[in-house]
Amino acid sequence: MKMFSYPFMQRALIAGTLVSLCCALLGVSLVLKRYSMIGDGLSHVSFGALAVAVALGFTPLYFSIPVVILAAFLLLRMASRPHWNNDAAIAVMSASALSIGILVISLTTGMTTDVDNYMFGSVLAMTKGDVALSAAVSIAVLALFVLFYHKLFAVTFDESFSRATGLKVERYNTLLSILTALTIVLGMRMMGAMLISSLIIFPALTAMRLFKSFRGVVICAGVSSVVCFCAGLTASFVLAAPVGASVVVTDLAVFLCACLLQTLRRR
Repeated sequence: MKMFSYPFMQRALIAGTLVSLCCALLGVSLVLKRYSMIGDGLSHVSFGALAVAVALGFTPLYFSIPVVILAAFLLLRMASRPHWNNDAAIAVMSASALSIGILVISLTTGMTTDVDNYMFGSVLAMTKGDVALSAAVSIAVLALFVLFYHKLFAVTFDESFSRATGLKVERYNTLLSILTALTIVLGMRMMGAMLISSLIIFPALTAMRLFKSFRGVVICAGVSSVVCFCAGLTASFVLAAPVGASVVVTDLAVFLCACLLQTLRRR
């Protein structure tokens, strides 16, 4: 309980739990729609945006958010073109943004504290504003799944049929992209650009090993993501290890246990 006596750990616990929950819920739809690497691509875009923000003297967080949202829109449009596919669109944008960020850093301020925190993550970087924004995003994500569960289910599994029934598929895809972009920017403060995509991928894959229904996968992903984050945060405090790496290793351990349990069930 000693770690909760520190204000920065309290902020990290609250914001990290909310961001982990958002990543897990959004990750289920993204993984099923074969957009699992969008988190990695958007995190690199955010890194490029924050490098430009630091060089120009802007606030990195508020400069990155509109840039990453715009990138999410562009990824959605590129992936819908016949001569593009999801992986190619994400790879092109990811590599381009990362290259621009590195070039800007090398020509201007160098690796400052702000850039370093976004690149590798730091619990000390979490502010009260991050906690408030995390709470707002988590409320929006939960509202999306509670109010539009059946429509989200239809869009996730069969866009063509959903479009034929009159469902506004583009509207829900756009909403998913915006919420994912906001979650990625917030999560980078703690997990870093290199590891934030793991919060989207691991909980969804773990839940899919244990449950078959969409509802079961969504609930399991949310619970496992929050539990793994809390366990990883505690381990990082006890072992004086990086938070991002501790959380990812915890997610990996739970995923391997789920794979083992799935194998035993089949036998």
